[in-house]
Amino acid sequence: MTDLNTLLNTSAAEHTDIARLQHLVRCSPYAQRLLNSDASLLAELLQTLHQPWHADAMRDWLAQCPVSNEVELKRALRKLRQRVMLSLMARDLNGLGDLNEVMQVISALAEVCVQHALQHLMPWTTAVYGKPIGETGQPQQLIVVGMGKLGGGELNVSSDIDLIFAFEEDGETDATKPISNSEFFTRLGKKLIAAIDETTVDGFVFRVDMRLRPYGSEGPLACSLAMLEDYYQNLGREWERYAWIKGRVVAGPPQALATLLKPFVFRKYLDYGAFASMRDLKLQIQRDVARRDMFDNIKLGPGGIREVEFIAQVFQLIRGGSDASLQIKPTLAVLPLLEQKGLLAAEVVTELREAYCYLRNLEHRLQYVEDAQTQELPKHAEGQARIALAMGHADWPALRAALDVHRQRVQQHFNELFDEPAEARVAADHGPNQLWLGLMEATAAQALLQSLGYQEAAVSYQRLQGLRASSRYRSLPELSRQRLDRVMPLLIQQAGTQPLPDQVLLRVSDLLENICRRASYLALLAEYPDALGLIIKLAAASPWLVQYLSQHPILLDELLDTRNLYSAPDFSLMRAELQRRLSEVEGDVERQMDVMRHFKHAWVFRFAVKDVAGELPLRTLSDYLSALAELVLQTTLAVIWPTLRGKHRDVPAFAIIGYGKLGGRELGYASDLDIIFLYDDAADGAGEVYARFAQRINNWCNSLTSAGMLYETDLALRPDGASGLLVSTVEAFEDYQRHKAWLWEHQALTRARFVAGDAAIGRRFEQIRDAVLRQAREPAGLKQAVVDMREKMHAGHPNASKLFDLKHDRGGIIDVEFMVQYLVLKHANKLPQLTENIGNVALLKRMAELGLVEAKLAQQVADAYIEYRRLQHAIRLQGQSKAQLPRQDVDLHVKAVQALWHQVFS
Repeated sequence: MTDLNTLLNTSAAEHTDIARLQHLVRCSPYAQRLLNSDASLLAELLQTLHQPWHADAMRDWLAQCPVSNEVELKRALRKLRQRVMLSLMARDLNGLGDLNEVMQVISALAEVCVQHALQHLMPWTTAVYGKPIGETGQPQQLIVVGMGKLGGGELNVSSDIDLIFAFEEDGETDATKPISNSEFFTRLGKKLIAAIDETTVDGFVFRVDMRLRPYGSEGPLACSLAMLEDYYQNLGREWERYAWIKGRVVAGPPQALATLLKPFVFRKYLDYGAFASMRDLKLQIQRDVARRDMFDNIKLGPGGIREVEFIAQVFQLIRGGSDASLQIKPTLAVLPLLEQKGLLAAEVVTELREAYCYLRNLEHRLQYVEDAQTQELPKHAEGQARIALAMGHADWPALRAALDVHRQRVQQHFNELFDEPAEARVAADHGPNQLWLGLMEATAAQALLQSLGYQEAAVSYQRLQGLRASSRYRSLPELSRQRLDRVMPLLIQQAGTQPLPDQVLLRVSDLLENICRRASYLALLAEYPDALGLIIKLAAASPWLVQYLSQHPILLDELLDTRNLYSAPDFSLMRAELQRRLSEVEGDVERQMDVMRHFKHAWVFRFAVKDVAGELPLRTLSDYLSALAELVLQTTLAVIWPTLRGKHRDVPAFAIIGYGKLGGRELGYASDLDIIFLYDDAADGAGEVYARFAQRINNWCNSLTSAGMLYETDLALRPDGASGLLVSTVEAFEDYQRHKAWLWEHQALTRARFVAGDAAIGRRFEQIRDAVLRQAREPAGLKQAVVDMREKMHAGHPNASKLFDLKHDRGGIIDVEFMVQYLVLKHANKLPQLTENIGNVALLKRMAELGLVEAKLAQQVADAYIEYRRLQHAIRLQGQSKAQLPRQDVDLHVKAVQALWHQVFS
């Protein structure tokens, strides 16, 4: 067998792999010592150099090692590590493997060694102390959790492995002299640590760090799941949430632990308090770095590995509870997700990824030198030259130049994300700050408010004093009160710039009072003062919008990215996004309902922001809201049907028909959904199945959850109304419409359309609708019936005020709708083009073209209808429940509608 020295002295030109070995030993004295210590390692390395190690190959190698006691176990594990490390270093340093391979292989080595050690240690320990039995009578196993980089599958080559030991249930062993499960697993855990961590003549496998367990070094070595749950619910600290992002079971049963800890790590609501927590954690690290003079530490120093990890993980802490796709572990997998979700710009992600890879590669080359857990740059010329060679740089200055670029970029991005916003830092002697904190006399405070633009300074001052003296404010946790104290002076200052500052202050302070118990929302506004500025502008434009925010404060998150806030909707992408979010919580009906509600509310809010900014015509808004409702209904069908008890087919022969504003594509922000359910299925019991399906859909929409209501539905337009069946066959619906329906039901049919479900049923419905609307009707009877119905509706909505009711008063919206419906029902028999559901304005134009009404008057009425809807919408945005205004404001429109009514019905 050729020895190492002979090979190293061979001309590199003779054999490329020899050149690779020469490069390995130049970069790693540790590798040279390993190869000199065991001649078989050299031959194996030459054979396996071009094939990376995998977990299965490691297991196969260990399986061939005789293990009958702990000494042999330790030897086998250490010999495996020697082989894996040599291969890893040689492949990495010579460009045969990349960073991902290095991290995955070393993580797999740790996982395989822990599992292999347990495979032997568990029966050996059981033979001495008996089998641990839980309170349910089930045998117990040790659960080994890999934390940090082991949990993330991104270990460095000379890393400690951070472990936590757990077991499912308390109990005791089944021996003659039993011991508690806690004591059993503590003894087993100590043996496992020794098998991995202890240094023998063959070295060690991994240094083991157990300090991340509950209570740290003072806590029990192994904890029951009940103890873990109690600890993290009551005593868990923010840094432990950060640590558990990467926590992963590497040996033992994983399911129970993952379920137990997910709510601790990933909060249900957006958690912007994570910024402050991570900022504090970084400050602690910076103090330690300064104290120990570790500025050349590429992990903990400025612009180091830890800062990249913090950037990725803060978004996971904030959003991981509401977006399960962010609950992944490797940093390099999280970064592109942040770009995809618009949380970080593409160029930022590129620079962070490149820096992270460079820093991790440099970290490994520092550790290859002596197999030491170090991230410190070398101080001496020899070490510097070695690392420059290993990194592929011409010399040390070239390496430092490249390293400095990466570290500066990381530090810049870290500071931009984590530095407290300058706008949020209010000087103690700043006027609004002193006013809010009660450090100013009432006269001076009111004078300040007047100088800021407030017109009712005394009233606004009393409002602020009342809020600060309220029990809600005084009962806030200290951190939440501090955040509100930062936000309120900004509100006082910025509200003064609005046209009606006193009203804006009232609206936004009401919002803050409603949400202040949710610390994360105050944290969001404290971290993003621009979001508060946008709320103030929205409050000036629409009190309804601020009320909507108050009802759904999770929408505050929408204010952070104005690109999304003002972008036009792409409904195909929206559908895919909603389906993805629902799939992440599949099996959890309550979470799915909340996901759908958050999705709907977020898009309504986006539309409303564009609306109040004057960027969304009313017709476009109605189209968007109607399309959103269709998307939600379609998705609801797809989510509910697979879970329906007793279903008899994979795809339901079922459809939803929209009436009223949904059918006419005229939905507003608060519109309910007039819908009916049809099915076409001859299977036995189909009616019962679809009735349950319809009931589930109705409950899904109407149920009030913590995320609010999806839609209020109205099923009164189904055949026979409230006394009729919840669902109808297509044949029964057709028979009812042809022979039993009231005239008002045919009027309603003019605005009906298929919106979700089976398209074939939708086509059948359209055929039935067309045929019913084209039925010949006796003109005089039809006219009298429509007039009588209008009189009945008018009597049902008396208006005692002196204001004009845009919807119900004579000459208003309902008159326009009744005229259009009457003309369709009267003439569609001979003019089938009138049955098309194209909206009242387009139908008026078509009727004028067909000579049914005077063209000029039809145009005036169409204009009136458009203006009525615009005014109705604007009034509701101002928070008023009734769309009423002085008659003189719309007198010309009222007269036009009344004139056409007289022409049509005289």
